[in-house]
Amino acid sequence: MTTTNEEQQAPVSTTGGTNQGQLNAAKESLEDYTLRFAPRSYRRWVPSVVATSALGGIAYLADFSIGANIALAHGTASAITGVLIAAVIIFVTGFPLAYYAARYNLDLDLITRGSGFGYYGSIVTNVIFATFTFIFFALEGAIMAQGLELGLGIPKALGYAISTLMVIPLVIYGMKTLAKLQVWTTPLWLVLMVVPMVYLVATHPQSVDTFVNYAGEQGNSQGVNFASAMLAAGVCLSLMAQIAEQIDYLRFMPPKTAANARSWWTAVILGGPGWVIFGAIKQITGMFIAVYLIATLDPQASATANEPVHQFLGVYREMMPAWLAMSLAVVLVVISQIKINVTNAYSGSLAWTNSFTRVTKTYPGRMVFVLVNLGIALILMESNMFDFLNTVLGFYANCAMAWVVTVASDIAINKYLLKLSPKVPEFRRGMLYAVNPVGFISMLVSAIASIAVFFGLLGPQIQPFSPLVAVGLALLLPPVLAIITKGRYYLRRSDDGIDSPLLDADGNPSDELYTCCVTGLKFERPDMLASAIPSENGEKQYISSLALATDRTGEHLLPADPPIR
Repeated sequence: MTTTNEEQQAPVSTTGGTNQGQLNAAKESLEDYTLRFAPRSYRRWVPSVVATSALGGIAYLADFSIGANIALAHGTASAITGVLIAAVIIFVTGFPLAYYAARYNLDLDLITRGSGFGYYGSIVTNVIFATFTFIFFALEGAIMAQGLELGLGIPKALGYAISTLMVIPLVIYGMKTLAKLQVWTTPLWLVLMVVPMVYLVATHPQSVDTFVNYAGEQGNSQGVNFASAMLAAGVCLSLMAQIAEQIDYLRFMPPKTAANARSWWTAVILGGPGWVIFGAIKQITGMFIAVYLIATLDPQASATANEPVHQFLGVYREMMPAWLAMSLAVVLVVISQIKINVTNAYSGSLAWTNSFTRVTKTYPGRMVFVLVNLGIALILMESNMFDFLNTVLGFYANCAMAWVVTVASDIAINKYLLKLSPKVPEFRRGMLYAVNPVGFISMLVSAIASIAVFFGLLGPQIQPFSPLVAVGLALLLPPVLAIITKGRYYLRRSDDGIDSPLLDADGNPSDELYTCCVTGLKFERPDMLASAIPSENGEKQYISSLALATDRTGEHLLPADPPIR
């Protein structure tokens, strides 16, 4: 591991004191930057490596299950329409989030704090995201267990445990290990994924017509049924929180300059909102294989046509001997599961750690929450969540949409159009109010209203349109509330007490170093604030956002700006 500037000075005890939790947090963050801004001294990857690493995390096979489920339920035309509606919404809302993450090197929790939620208000969104990671970890783990049972005869209960435990060693070392894993495994994964599809279409062209005309369980053979399409879109929109996992990689993008602008933007778009393009292709492919298995090979295959291992095994058997088909199907499932579940475990641990540390001012270590997240996922797997996948994802989608669209609305409208929200994102304790009603209330109202629609509480006629309720309210409420509150709850202070600029000449976060008076470590300018406590000789001291996160006294916090009359 390369030594960074922040590792060159050992922690010391200075004015204001320190505690073991602050030192542990500082040491842990030198690897994965769980609680804060990712400094320039650590971000040594070129844009293409960051984008490849981010896209490696979407190797999951859940898309094939989702596509198969909605096609079997609603028919091809309505299912594809739903996929495309969801893809457009996810891309448009994900773009501003991905840009902010790459430009200012922050994860989505830190962006959320300064985009309408406040320092403590964003904790609820962290819980939403952590829920996403263990739901999809459980889903991918279940898919892997299906593969191990089919290929090696391992009972599912044991397969669930294997799929959970095997990711732990890979998650310990954060981005450096994950980047290598994603880059090395992507070529083999692509070959195993793409070649069978090309073969199937080339050798069975009639399967395309069968697929296009498939009516589904509800018999939608007369084209697109909009209500069915929206139900399908609601399931697909459960993946909206995937942008947070993409951002966990994009925050390590190098500074944007005139020399790398093209490659920088390409990496941000493809590695950020562009993930949904590949996701939509996988969902439609899952539909195609499921319909092929049922209509062409075996009408009784509907029981397993939504399980990716059976999908690919069916196609591989058309190409090669049964023993080789089985081997490659298992290899594909295992590689895909590892690629996504290391990301699920890693991102989930960041979300839980961040929330726990803010609430308790205690840093127990990120690995504690790796185990917590995996434990919850294992319970879900053992509960056989695969059997009620559509209901779980459809319900969760409402919460995910309410959060992500609210943040996107605040960035695009409140920051850039209305200019009521600070354009440069703020995340540091002491600079933000505890809760900002603009984002917090917008998200709660959007989520509650869309969940009520989802469960039919407002009538069966509008039940399929809960995604539109969530997206519409989350888009409109932030600017309305920002105008009503006149933007007064975004910043507790407008000045962090440091004279040097926060951004360099290119608009990137400055890499000027300051020494934290609590930990004794050097941190880059965006992580630092002036301390309310002067040094022993009366000079100004500086404190890192990391130390403030675990400071129970609050004595270093600068006073709030006087209220504007």
